[in-house]
Amino acid sequence: MSFLELSGIVVMSAAEFQKVLKRFYDLQDERAQAYKLFEEGHEAYLRTGPHYDFEHYKLLVHEITQAFSGISKEILEIKRQLHEDFDRPDLSEHVEKLQFREKTKLEQTAKLQLAKQNALEHPDDEDCQEKIQEIRQHIIKNQEALGEILQDFRYDSEEPE
Repeated sequence: MSFLELSGIVVMSAAEFQKVLKRFYDLQDERAQAYKLFEEGHEAYLRTGPHYDFEHYKLLVHEITQAFSGISKEILEIKRQLHEDFDRPDLSEHVEKLQFREKTKLEQTAKLQLAKQNALEHPDDEDCQEKIQEIRQHIIKNQEALGEILQDFRYDSEEPE
C-alpha cells in the first residue's frame, strides 16, 4: 500500500481510495448476484412441493448465508477504512446505513419466501396473498432507500475533499 505523508499525518493515496471504492461496488454486485441465486433457488425449492426438497434448499440457504456474511465483513472493513484511513466519515455513514438496509432486505426476503410457501400450501387463503403483497411493498420501499443511499454514496465519493 502506498502512503503519502503530509504534515506528519499519514494519508492514503487517491489511487488507494479508488481501489477501495471499486471493491465496494464489486461487493454490491456480488450481493446482487447472491440475491438472484437465492431467489432462483427458492423458486426451484417451491417447485418440489408438496414434498419439498428441504435438504437441498437448506444447503442453498447455508451457502447464501456464508456469501452474505463474507460480503458484509468486507463491507464493514471498507467502512472502517473510509472512516479511519481516508478520513471520510460521511462515506462511512452511508455504508452503515446501507448495511442496515441490506439486513432489512434479507429479513424481508426470508419473510417473502415463507409467505410464498404458505400461499402454495393454502391456495384458498386470501390473507396469504395479501401478506405477500404487503411484504413486497416493504421490499420495494427498502430497495428505494438502498438506491438513495448508493446514489448519495456515489455522489459524495466523487466530490473532492
